Amino acid sequence: MVEGVLAGKVALVTGAARGIGLASAQAFADEGAAVALLDLDIATAEAEAAAIISAGGRAMACPCDVRDDASVRTAVNAVAAKFGTINVGMCNAATLTQPASIVDLSLDAWNQALAVNLTGVFLTSKYLIPHMILAGGGSIIITASQMARVATPLRGAYCATKGALLQLAKVIALEHAAQKIRANTLSPGGIATDRLAQQFGDLETAEREWGPAHPLGRLGQPVEIARAAVYLASDDSRFMTGSDLLIDGGYAAR
Repeated sequence: MVEGVLAGKVALVTGAARGIGLASAQAFADEGAAVALLDLDIATAEAEAAAIISAGGRAMACPCDVRDDASVRTAVNAVAAKFGTINVGMCNAATLTQPASIVDLSLDAWNQALAVNLTGVFLTSKYLIPHMILAGGGSIIITASQMARVATPLRGAYCATKGALLQLAKVIALEHAAQKIRANTLSPGGIATDRLAQQFGDLETAEREWGPAHPLGRLGQPVEIARAAVYLASDDSRFMTGSDLLIDGGYAAR
């Protein structure tokens, strides 16, 4: 695991215990990066980090609640202390509220979406950037969604927070371009993850009911998003910042 396009780099991923976050952490490790898996579910994150190490990679796991300033700061500093620097930060942790109209959506649910999906990215970026400056640059990858562009009824909190991330990435990109820090969003369509299985009851139902909404006729796989994350993390995307990489099976083209 040492000869890939991320050889010698250190990558941090929030929401890394499963789904897109885990697939991306594994892909980063496969490409030679040392990876830090941050998640509230520390037991699963530790097990996945151990699996990466067993396969010949370098990895660690850290508990992290992206809603909490001290938790994020502690986790980011622990990664830097372990690996010496941080070159790549993937802000992937997110939550999805229960379907509800704006009238029926509770303030608690709205605030939870803001805290995880938006404030969590702000805090992670806030504490990552100083380490990237010390490293001479870096790449911040923010997981947004096709719903940052295409509104969906009963998903107001999710759409609003994901749309805000596109603007946040642009601001980071402009503020830190001179320090060779790039910031981009990565917007998946419907991806076959545990969260989607919970939303629809199981992945078979999700594939049957939501797969056809994508012009390519199916849901995406976490590894397909992970390969895009590798691109954004690597020097292959060195002329790309403040942009959104949409990988949604054509969903937003309708």
